[in-house]
Amino acid sequence: MTVEAEAGRLKGEADEPGWEVDPDDEWGVAVIATVGRQLKLRREAVGMRAADFGVAVGYGEDLVYKVEGGKRIPRQEYLDRADEVLDAGGLIAATWEDVKKVRYPKRVRELGKLEAQAVEIALYECHIIPGLLQTREHARAVIGAAQPPYSPDDVERMVAARLARQTVFERMPAPALSFVLEEGVLRRPIAGTMAWRQQLGRLLEVGRLHNVVLQVMPMNCDTHSGLDGRIELLKFPDGTAVGRSDGAFAGRPTGEPKHLRILELRYGTIRAQALSPGESLAFIEQLLGET
Repeated sequence: MTVEAEAGRLKGEADEPGWEVDPDDEWGVAVIATVGRQLKLRREAVGMRAADFGVAVGYGEDLVYKVEGGKRIPRQEYLDRADEVLDAGGLIAATWEDVKKVRYPKRVRELGKLEAQAVEIALYECHIIPGLLQTREHARAVIGAAQPPYSPDDVERMVAARLARQTVFERMPAPALSFVLEEGVLRRPIAGTMAWRQQLGRLLEVGRLHNVVLQVMPMNCDTHSGLDGRIELLKFPDGTAVGRSDGAFAGRPTGEPKHLRILELRYGTIRAQALSPGESLAFIEQLLGET
């Protein structure tokens, strides 16, 4: 690849939405500000102007100032190129280990951290496909439908964060994952027919994993204990757990044993009333064939 082509590629990536710093994320702001300050000090130490540095790494001068001013999250490619240009011996490139931890919104980082530690995850969702199961197009459509609407930057940042959580399926040893979805959710063609077919295919792919149990709550089940809303349970290696339900404990996360027993009872009842895993996959296959 030529220097011009490489520079154009990086310039395009720099312009992608979703890389702005969230001003409400104090730790994220501190990390990006520190990295930006280090970049500026090293650039000035070698006597390179911002404009010349931008040309060398493939970014515009304005974006160089944004990164150095802690207003823009640098991509890994930016840090790698900066390390080479400034002859930093790997010190700048190494900052990616800190930068990638604040790449996503604070709330999602905290959820992803819990999911990454859990040995069991159980989730009943009544209104949407759970984020852990969403495709990129589905996630973009769901997040983009919010009112008041998010900015394009925020939408892309949240989509990327949601997909990053799906590394839970790649963990070894694999956690035990259980999902119960409402039939009505599966029948709503969010983002159009092609995107919906991809989403149904993703559900089948995940549902066939050895550590995943995916079930469908049929519409002919007239009532069940999840009608108040989502139920989520996470259990950890040390025997502790945390749970949340839209219809209990003000919707707040809880680790109280008596509260967890209530949530486990509700979730267990829902699973008993849902289609079996085999029947659920067959149902999703049928829906896919009908689309």
